[in-house]
Amino acid sequence: MKRVVITGAGTINALAHDVKGTLEAFREGRCGITELDIRDSERLTIRIGGQVHNWDPEVNFNRQQIVLYDKFTQFTLLAARQAIAQSGLDFDGHLGYEAGVVLGTAAGGVNTWDDNYRTVYEEGKNRVHPFVVPKLMNNAAASHVSMEFNLKGPTFTVSTACASSNHAMGQAFHMVRSGMCRAMVTGGSESMLCFGGIKAWEGLRVMSKDACRPFSLNRNGMVQGEGAAVFVFEEYEQAKRRGAEILAEVVGFAMTSDASDIVMPSKQGAARAISGALRDAHLNPEGVGYINAHGTGTAANDKTECAAVADVFGPHADRLMISSTKSMHGHLIGGTGAVELLACIMALRDGVIAPTIGYEEPDPECALDVVPNVARQARVEVALSNAFAFGGLNAVLALRRAP
Repeated sequence: MKRVVITGAGTINALAHDVKGTLEAFREGRCGITELDIRDSERLTIRIGGQVHNWDPEVNFNRQQIVLYDKFTQFTLLAARQAIAQSGLDFDGHLGYEAGVVLGTAAGGVNTWDDNYRTVYEEGKNRVHPFVVPKLMNNAAASHVSMEFNLKGPTFTVSTACASSNHAMGQAFHMVRSGMCRAMVTGGSESMLCFGGIKAWEGLRVMSKDACRPFSLNRNGMVQGEGAAVFVFEEYEQAKRRGAEILAEVVGFAMTSDASDIVMPSKQGAARAISGALRDAHLNPEGVGYINAHGTGTAANDKTECAAVADVFGPHADRLMISSTKSMHGHLIGGTGAVELLACIMALRDGVIAPTIGYEEPDPECALDVVPNVARQARVEVALSNAFAFGGLNAVLALRRAP
């Protein structure tokens, strides 16, 4: 089995349009959740979100590309360009045949769906653009990344709601570890902050009107976000030979299904995923220093996740740091695990733990060290990234400090 390391990272989200800016925001505990600036926002009950502001697609793409790229694909390509540039890999030669793309998204081209429903139902037109299907399909971003960078190995999209990114990165990890591929471009993206996308989430009655406050007793729901994060996963010996900068090592992954309820989370399912990631990485619970929580800010998720962590880690749970960066950038649904992996890398590489901002009142059922409101300096050897999705689908990644 090969060792797998991360040699490139890129992102765009509500906090920043790159990794450097995002990590600075994590350190400062900055909130990127704002009033929404979208069409028909006055008809919405929920009017806040982790929206990407100052986004001009014409800065990054020509007009022919914009016709083909939904916003989630645009975000993905920007993040992929950053990640691949940092990695220093060139896929134009034989490496292109031994590298691929696995990305996560829950819903793909929601903005394209929304625009074209308006065209047909509101404006009464009987024709839509011939590129609507290739623009909105969930695999569009993965396909365009593969085409732009000559990635001719395994390429596909994973769609498992809020666990999509972690499932995608887990598959990429397996492919490199098994020797199937020498490198993989992986992560996830989402752009649901349009009228229809928000209206759909409003129907669930799990949304906050004012802020995301994970683990705080007075929390009142989740807040949607948008954006992307993309990474280069690479075989360690190859990265070492070429003198690449290693951001972190991916050492374990596990996924489980609750098989119980379409929306309510299960402590047992989450705990099995956490335990499985530790087992896959050959780690003892005591070796983990930080967990980036799923931490949505809903009572159901927060209490269930804390109970699962307490079950798995036992007495060590009191010495763990666990925080939710969704309090800063919102819940990116299928892209959320990818953006949150940046917080794990920051903890391992820089010794800085991103805080859970908006924390106001302790909850007896979430009695863990949630790193409230202010970032913390701490040396961490191993970090976990949790993702627990609607449908009862759980995915947990384990990372270690760069070798």
